[in-house]
Amino acid sequence: MATIAVSELTRAYGSVLAVDRVSFTVGEGEIFALLGPNGAGKTTIVEILEGYRSRDSGEVQVLGCDPASGGSAYRARIGVVLQSAGFEEEFTVRELVRLQCGLFPRRHDPDELIDLVGLADKRATRVKGLSGGQRRRLDLALGLAGAPELLFLDEPTTGFDPAARHHAWDLVARLRELGTTILLTTHYLEEAQRLADRVGVLKAGRLLTVGTPDELRAGSRLPTVISFGLPAGCSADGLPALSVPPQFREDRVRVVTHDPLPDARRLTEWAAAIGTAPADFTVAPPTLEDAYLALTEEPADVG
Repeated sequence: MATIAVSELTRAYGSVLAVDRVSFTVGEGEIFALLGPNGAGKTTIVEILEGYRSRDSGEVQVLGCDPASGGSAYRARIGVVLQSAGFEEEFTVRELVRLQCGLFPRRHDPDELIDLVGLADKRATRVKGLSGGQRRRLDLALGLAGAPELLFLDEPTTGFDPAARHHAWDLVARLRELGTTILLTTHYLEEAQRLADRVGVLKAGRLLTVGTPDELRAGSRLPTVISFGLPAGCSADGLPALSVPPQFREDRVRVVTHDPLPDARRLTEWAAAIGTAPADFTVAPPTLEDAYLALTEEPADVG
């Protein structure tokens, strides 16, 4: 049974069709990422699923309920982590988490939850003394207070440094192992590629595609880039015949190819024949970010 089932969901604001006949499902225990540029309709869809916004038409079932009429019983079964939230600055971390846990009939132990999100050493710290990343961990703890069956995560690692981001990814993966279904929105495409079982890509209210990150990458039919440093004493004329002409920038060679395996084999055989290994030889297939940019026709940041 699907945890989330959406069929022909539509929502307009005046003359603007924010969500245009969107349909998708999310399975039990799955991490599903909704991706799209600003204004694509992600927030409207998530707020409808949470039960905080009405729809114009379409069918929505979440945890077997219609969120529009599920009321407090429905909301007790979900957790919501917003992109930004306000706190009472004078509470300690433990006081705030304990208070939030007390609001739910089914709940986590406050101290175990604090440990889970990596705030054990900040248990007695007042909120005003937390860093931005620590506040984000507190957001996550509060969203998990009611031991939700379904967790909505909106940009969960905004403002995190790389180490904190990876810690958060490990935590989200652990929640999935515990059986929590997660709907994720993020602008970090690496995050979606790392965490999501499947992703849906939105643009201007329309759902362009749904699939696994690997399916989207393969479906993009974008080239693989082979790159390496030209060995000392070797010239461009000495390279083997490849499926495409190589590109050169100083002593660096790039091969932008749709036949990466044969081209990589020819290059490694050539290197073995001349007895010199190319420097920093890399084979980079298209990423989920590459596929996303191609789908949404957003320009890549080349700054």
